[in-house]
Amino acid sequence: MELLAERPAGLADLPGDLAGLPTPAYVYDLAEVRRNHRRLDSALPRGTGLLYSLKANPHPDVLGALRETGARPEVCSSGELRAALEAGWPGAQVLYTGPAKRDAEIAAALRAGVREFSVDSPHAITQLDRLAGEAGVRARYLLRVNDDQPVPGQGLAMTGVPSQFGADTGWILAEPTRFAGGEHAEASGLHLYMGTNLTEVDDLVGQFRRALGTAARLREALAPHGVRFRTLDLGGGFGAPFAKEGTAVELPGLREGLEALLAEELPGWRENGPEVVFESGRYLVGTAGTLVTAVLDVKRSHGKDIVVLESGINHLGGMSGMRRLPPLSPRLLGPGGPPALDALVAGPLCTPLDTWTRNGKLPELSPGDLVAVPNVGAYGLCASLVAFLGHPLPAEVVVDGDRPGAPARTSRVELVRTTDPASADRL
Repeated sequence: MELLAERPAGLADLPGDLAGLPTPAYVYDLAEVRRNHRRLDSALPRGTGLLYSLKANPHPDVLGALRETGARPEVCSSGELRAALEAGWPGAQVLYTGPAKRDAEIAAALRAGVREFSVDSPHAITQLDRLAGEAGVRARYLLRVNDDQPVPGQGLAMTGVPSQFGADTGWILAEPTRFAGGEHAEASGLHLYMGTNLTEVDDLVGQFRRALGTAARLREALAPHGVRFRTLDLGGGFGAPFAKEGTAVELPGLREGLEALLAEELPGWRENGPEVVFESGRYLVGTAGTLVTAVLDVKRSHGKDIVVLESGINHLGGMSGMRRLPPLSPRLLGPGGPPALDALVAGPLCTPLDTWTRNGKLPELSPGDLVAVPNVGAYGLCASLVAFLGHPLPAEVVVDGDRPGAPARTSRVELVRTTDPASADRL
């Protein structure tokens, strides 16, 4: 970890002095969100759709900017559904995913107008069919598929391994009648999310080729049972830098590769269907976010430099802070100067697990200095251990690089504990 710049990258256009920011703060630039959407949209075949995965960042201003671009929402919880509806998307545009859902969640989604769900098992199909019948509506589902083998080049295995996500391809082929729908829930397509955090165009095209090949096998198996695919969700996995320097990944040749692939595997799909859609979370918002935090203390302990920040594993890193995943070593940007410290960089939590790195090559720092972690617009605050030990949550500050005179908008999420057993049934 190094501190490199006089001012944290990505904040050059922030109104006012950084010293006036409430810290710690996640700062999101909506102009970067729009640029990322334009970049990805232009890299996908004409006539395909693009869904935004709210799990990456459900901030209402971020959602509003993406809704204005024409992206549709993909949610996997009642909280994310509420955020999508409050951002202005109608329930009919929502795809509700997730490997398991409570009856109350599905019933509430149906009441809100959601009609398309992703399911992972025969039980989930039966559950959706029953609840749609009780609501007096007809629902559709995309059958999520766990393919035979993992996709190479991905950051996190999403298919080809034992998983709560999807039904194994072999299972569907062996028992197609169990996946063919019910009286109130229609099988309308496949959900083929196979890879994540892929940064090479060849890897992306390779996973989509695999997905379309699997879709052809399943279409042949399910067609005799009355299933007609209206939608193919090919997932995404478009990579982006996280907690380190970098810019949004360029995708040269992706559109041409996908156009050729779709023409080969789905001739006439634009005229006759199915609708082809992709998903993205981190690519659209990852480079739009920066975590700004202050130095609280600098000292030496047993011959080691120690830098303590306002932010720790409770604000960035999610379960990596608890050693459930490999720990992060985020890049810090801040006051320049030659390396003078070989520091353990820690947060304020009362646990020795609260460290970001043990070997940070840093310039001299003093309490009150501001530093920043770039490219944390995705899976930053919303994936962090914000409730761990009850420390206050960071503020969220939204700026708009397309409107340099507009004031920054600051908000703060408050954790609320409820003992109302009916709350899960309300949006």
